Amino acid sequence: MDKKEQLQSLRSEINEINKKILYLLNERASIALEVAKCKAQLGISGFDPVREAEMLSELFEENEGPFSNEELREIFKNIFQKTLLLMDRQDRQEKLLSKKLGEKVSFTVNGVEISSGGGRMLVVAGPCAVENREQLEEIASFLHERGLKFMRGGAFKPRTSPYDFQGLGLEGLKIFHEVAHKYELNVVSEITDPRLVEEALPYVDIWQIGARNMYNYALLQEVGRQTKPVILKRNFAATWEELILASEYILQAGNDKIILCERGVRTSEHWVRNTLDLSSVPILHQETPWPIMVDISHAAGRRDILSPLAKASQAVGADLLMVEVHNHPERARSDSQQQLNLEEFGNMLELLEVGK
Repeated sequence: MDKKEQLQSLRSEINEINKKILYLLNERASIALEVAKCKAQLGISGFDPVREAEMLSELFEENEGPFSNEELREIFKNIFQKTLLLMDRQDRQEKLLSKKLGEKVSFTVNGVEISSGGGRMLVVAGPCAVENREQLEEIASFLHERGLKFMRGGAFKPRTSPYDFQGLGLEGLKIFHEVAHKYELNVVSEITDPRLVEEALPYVDIWQIGARNMYNYALLQEVGRQTKPVILKRNFAATWEELILASEYILQAGNDKIILCERGVRTSEHWVRNTLDLSSVPILHQETPWPIMVDISHAAGRRDILSPLAKASQAVGADLLMVEVHNHPERARSDSQQQLNLEEFGNMLELLEVGK
């Protein structure tokens, strides 16, 4: 056998050994998952450092090289770590109530259907903050004329600076409700404190949980005890899994009318407020039964690129689109740079072929 033939033969042997290792790794993982189930039934913690040390010690006694014991430690430590991650992932997946629903979710809000993967993108539009009745009247009339059914507006505004405009509170929400319903629009508004839920309940059609409050589990549980739909926004530093787990707090409390909202994540980029992660839409559709919304205004932080982002959101299958719209953006008391004026918003609707 010449050297080339020998090389090929040795490579073939390695290929076969790789397959055996693969089989044994998966077999080991399957047994480890069964071990995890037994330990859970016995109330034993998943990670056992004593057991890990014993396994490594036995391996070192059997080791005849050429790997050193330290190299073996590194290899098997990695196997142990990946197995623990696998066990943890399976445990979470088995507990997810949303997975057990099995089908895509559909519900109605005052006769308007919201569904996951329904093929028709609904538009939720309105000002960043509720400022006064005149503002709301002009915007609501415009939305009504174009056939829209949902109006957003913040009465309680969590702001980074305590010196910025914090919203008009409950009185502003009452005005918002009155004006929106006058124009046959459903109220979408953020709630920031579980103590406010009962007071705000008569004036909100869809609760909004903002990005800062995605981890406010007391608030998630409180809106979960209500029957009105909840928009849950992804925190700017949250993973998809963390967003899904946050939605489970709402579902566990009894509310299965949930909308997951992508609003961009924080990156090193400074030309936009956040980086819009459109890959989340098909992923969340795949992993959850919930309708998926995209908030392009908070993602971009600037009005000049909102139309292409809206079109892109529609292309990837978003069920709802949230856009901030103001009758006079230059006078807005918050986030003026990211709000469209009425003419700009009308042009966007033409581009999307919705709202007719």
